[in-house]
Amino acid sequence: MTRPLLISPSILAADFSRLGEEVRDVVDAGAEWVHLDVMDGHFVPNISFGPAIIKALRPWTKAVFDCHLMIAPADPYLGAFADAGCDIITVHAEAGPHLHRSLQTIRALGKKAGVSLNPATPLSVLEHVMDDLDLILIMSVNPGFGGQKYIPAMTDKIAKAKALIGNRPIDLEVDGGVTADNAAEIAKAGANALVAGSAIFKGKGVDDYRKTVDTLRKAAEGGRA
Repeated sequence: MTRPLLISPSILAADFSRLGEEVRDVVDAGAEWVHLDVMDGHFVPNISFGPAIIKALRPWTKAVFDCHLMIAPADPYLGAFADAGCDIITVHAEAGPHLHRSLQTIRALGKKAGVSLNPATPLSVLEHVMDDLDLILIMSVNPGFGGQKYIPAMTDKIAKAKALIGNRPIDLEVDGGVTADNAAEIAKAGANALVAGSAIFKGKGVDDYRKTVDTLRKAAEGGRA
C-alpha cells in the first residue's frame, strides 16, 4: 500500500514570538501536517511546550496536528494532549513499560496512535503492537535538540520498518536532520512522512516556506519514483 507523501514541519524551529502565524504560514505554504515536539527536560534534555500552547495554536489551522511526545511518563498526559486538539499522538517506546496500554489509550481518546523509536532502539519492540499503530516515527537523530545531522545508519532502519509495516495502513515518519539533500534517500527507503524544522523555517513567511516545502517534496518524490 502506497501512503501519501506528507511534509510535517517541526515548529520547534519556528519563531516562538509569532507561533500562531508561523503555523498558519507553513500550512499555507503546502505542508499537510504540523509537527509538535513536546519535550519535558527529563526524557530529553530540553523543555519546549505543553498542551496549553497546542490548544492556543489549534484555531490557527485545520491541518493535522502531529504531536510527538518526548516525555516520560506519557500516559498521565495523553488526555490533555487529545483535548488540546492533537490528531496524532506519538509516544516513545522507551518512555514507559506499557506501550500497548498507551496506544490503546490514545485510540480510545479518538486519536491516531504512533510510536517513536530512538536511533539505538530496535524495531523488534514493535512486533506485538503493530495492530494498534497508525504511525511509526523513526528518530534519525538523538531526540532533544533541533539542527542535528542525519544518522546515515537510520536509512537501513527505515527500510526494515517499511518491511515490517507491509500492507498495513501505517504511516512511516522520519524526524531528524531531514533536508532536500537526503529526502530522496529517506523516501526511497520507505518513509512517506518527513519532519523538517530548520530546513523549512530557515526563511521567513509563506513565500520562503513554500520554496523549501516544494524543494523537500520534489526531492522526496524523486526518491519514491
